[in-house]
Amino acid sequence: MLLPKRTKFRKVHRGRLKGVSTANTVVFGEYGIQSLEPVWLTSRQIEATRRSITRYVRKTGKIWIRIFPDKPITERAAESRMGSGKGAVDYWVAVIKPGAILFEINGLDRERAYKVLKLASYKLPVKTKIVSR
Repeated sequence: MLLPKRTKFRKVHRGRLKGVSTANTVVFGEYGIQSLEPVWLTSRQIEATRRSITRYVRKTGKIWIRIFPDKPITERAAESRMGSGKGAVDYWVAVIKPGAILFEINGLDRERAYKVLKLASYKLPVKTKIVSR
């Protein structure tokens, strides 16, 4: 699973999911998955999607993951009392804004690429669309 090797700060504020993405064009591959909603994607969800794409692409194509989970999400211990600070880091998320390209693939024909990306989009908790260069 993806997570940063090191960060400047261990814990961060939650922040807000407003605005649209500027990384909204297919740059590396031929086809891509574009997010239509704002969401936090966990490293587990990204990994599950990557595996589903890799199963079909194998050696015929190439995959680019355009997002990285660099935001730590903390959780308090179960049944702990209020106070005593922020919880420990539990998992990592990537902040996704509408229009962001999540994954790109290359080396497949149009029908197969659309089929692969459609199957991959089922792993994601967000509405997506398939875009081409």
